[in-house]
Amino acid sequence: MREPSLHTRQSGVGIDLASLIALRQEAGRLQIAPRGKVLATRSGGHLSRFRGRGMEFDESRVYQPGDDPRNMDWRVTARSTVAHVKLFREERERPVWLLVDIGPGMRFGTRVAFKSVVAAQAAALLAWAAVDKGDRVGGVVFNEQRRVEYRPAAHTRSLLPLLNGLTELTAARDGPVPLPAPRSGFGSLPAAAAHLVNLVRPGSLVFLISDFAGLGSGDGAWMARLAAGSEMVLVQVYDALEASAPPAGRYPVTDGSGRFVVDTADSGLRRHWAERFADHAAMLQQLCLRYQAHLISLRTDQAVGEVLREGLRPHGRRSGGIR
Repeated sequence: MREPSLHTRQSGVGIDLASLIALRQEAGRLQIAPRGKVLATRSGGHLSRFRGRGMEFDESRVYQPGDDPRNMDWRVTARSTVAHVKLFREERERPVWLLVDIGPGMRFGTRVAFKSVVAAQAAALLAWAAVDKGDRVGGVVFNEQRRVEYRPAAHTRSLLPLLNGLTELTAARDGPVPLPAPRSGFGSLPAAAAHLVNLVRPGSLVFLISDFAGLGSGDGAWMARLAAGSEMVLVQVYDALEASAPPAGRYPVTDGSGRFVVDTADSGLRRHWAERFADHAAMLQQLCLRYQAHLISLRTDQAVGEVLREGLRPHGRRSGGIR
């Protein structure tokens, strides 16, 4: 278990803005890969290339061996009967989007902090790392009641309001939470991601931070649309208790409306508990392989910065990773 640092010495159920701002120094150790860097996913050796900075269409030319087939210009190809690809002009700044899930399932934790707090820390670290490398950062932070949304902007123009939104949505308080420019929330990650698809421009780098508990193998439509023009990184936040059952015993639990007793001495329950988590993890890996996304798994009792730094390390320099 990690030693609590300055930014985790709180209740674990919420985090303040000062703590998220203080993460800027630690974020300098993250490597948000520039164009041409290659990352290997942890889901079987698939290589995912960060396209880097945002790009705008410039012109078309005849296809050459080695060109990315995803850049085929089908209209020109059909008109000329000769294969053509699109050429893009690189922009000075790359749009970076953060989609952060602070829904009911994320407000849970048995080690160090709630998943929602760890997600906020991860989002802040990634945002600071991107800004310090000259990228424009924006994002959507949501729960079942509200969302805050900021388009990518240079420097800290949208970052500080975004961090404030993370603070407000992770706050442990009763009653309505006052937020700048409040909007209705999303009931699920797929609903939020379907909204994000309409905001993201081609050439963006998109981080999705969630436990992905409500994501199924049939929810790939929005992933396919994002993958068509942007790079995706899924940061799965989970609690140790979700991966394996606690020691054998009888545990009282509540869902807010009723009380139950879970008997973990039952070997069948323990086996099903572990298999369910493993099956979900395998499903996430398969989705990432299918849509060329990168997957980072982050447990709530791990050091957030260290896990992100290892997960984002360029291919070939990762210790113990796929070569």
